[in-house]
Amino acid sequence: MDAQNNHGRREGRRLIRLIASFAFFFGIWELVGRWPLSAAFPPFSLTFLAFLRMTWDGSFLNAYISTLQPLLIGFAICGIIGVGFGIWMGLSRAMEWFSLPIFVILQAAPMAAVIPLITYVYGIGLTAKVLAVAVLSTPLVVMNSYKGIRNTNPSLIQMCRAFQATRTQVVVKIILPHAAGMIFTGLRLGLAMGFVGVVIAELLITPTGIGDLISYHASVADFPEEFAAVSSIIFLAAVTINALERIQRRLFPPELQG
Repeated sequence: MDAQNNHGRREGRRLIRLIASFAFFFGIWELVGRWPLSAAFPPFSLTFLAFLRMTWDGSFLNAYISTLQPLLIGFAICGIIGVGFGIWMGLSRAMEWFSLPIFVILQAAPMAAVIPLITYVYGIGLTAKVLAVAVLSTPLVVMNSYKGIRNTNPSLIQMCRAFQATRTQVVVKIILPHAAGMIFTGLRLGLAMGFVGVVIAELLITPTGIGDLISYHASVADFPEEFAAVSSIIFLAAVTINALERIQRRLFPPELQG
């Protein structure tokens, strides 16, 4: 009972800190927007009203129907190929030797610069946007899957081999369960980069979805609507990533979360 009360108090304090943090941030936003520094920076109150208006009239719904399609397809491809390749790289010394330097470079490189090349090769259709999402997400998924495999506790592997387990049994019963937390972390981080990729694709490749809303309202100097569109994709990404993080904390113990 005491433990439940302590947990409830901790959650209450956490909620209060969260509300205070948002109130402080939005208050600063309102003050800076009211200050005559730039007409292109609207106050929070006008942005919030624009957000409600665009939600009510279906602008966001129509935009996200278009935006989520390449995001989900690209992330699905990235998840299947990225996790599979990362596991392969972690289990095979030859594949690690061949691929690790490439993915280290890809992880550090500004991959958004590749998007114009994708446009040149694949045009301005759905394929180019899916590839933009996959290109930005895959290095993170591959590297986290690889690290999860390679960071498996060696004593567990030795114990399994001492009981004369086959390599397949070691991989299935020890390595993959131990790496699952890191793999999930890679998927969560990859999805975060996928949001970045789809917005960049819609801004640079062809103006559709939420990128079209941002571009259009910026072009007509309708800054509250522009900031509302930008805030909407930030809000959706933050809620999605936070939900996945909560799921991860419930599914995996702290030592396996990466």
